[in-house]
Amino acid sequence: MSNPRAGKVAERIQQIIARRLEKGLRDPRLGFVTITDVRVTGDLQHASVFYTVYGDEQELADSAAALKAATGMLRSEVGKQLGTRLTPTLEFLHDELPETADHLNELLDEARRRDAQAQELAAGAQYAGEADPYVKPREAEDGSGPDPVE
Repeated sequence: MSNPRAGKVAERIQQIIARRLEKGLRDPRLGFVTITDVRVTGDLQHASVFYTVYGDEQELADSAAALKAATGMLRSEVGKQLGTRLTPTLEFLHDELPETADHLNELLDEARRRDAQAQELAAGAQYAGEADPYVKPREAEDGSGPDPVE
């Protein structure tokens, strides 16, 4: 964020919403939700709230519906505690970062496995031609130096 005030407001919104969710909502659909990040536009009019849900796809869908239903109440809570002239609109977005990180870890594991296979193949490998493929001048038979070229 280029605007330092937007960064501070985003951090404060994250704290307010996390604290409110920790207290609990009356919605039984809300699962174990973690607020991972909040991004606020430069004019402080809109806040994107990123969250993750512990559980399966059904719990994710239920928690998304519960957050959507509680958006107005959470916005009024943010407005009361934030103390700014305008309260930003809230948009809840599921954070794909954990799934992306898991996928990257799988790719890194695959790369490590392939590197290990390549090292095993390289350990028993031999050169295709002579050990030293570069042409060198022939030594004279008496060992005094290179043979003169005829």
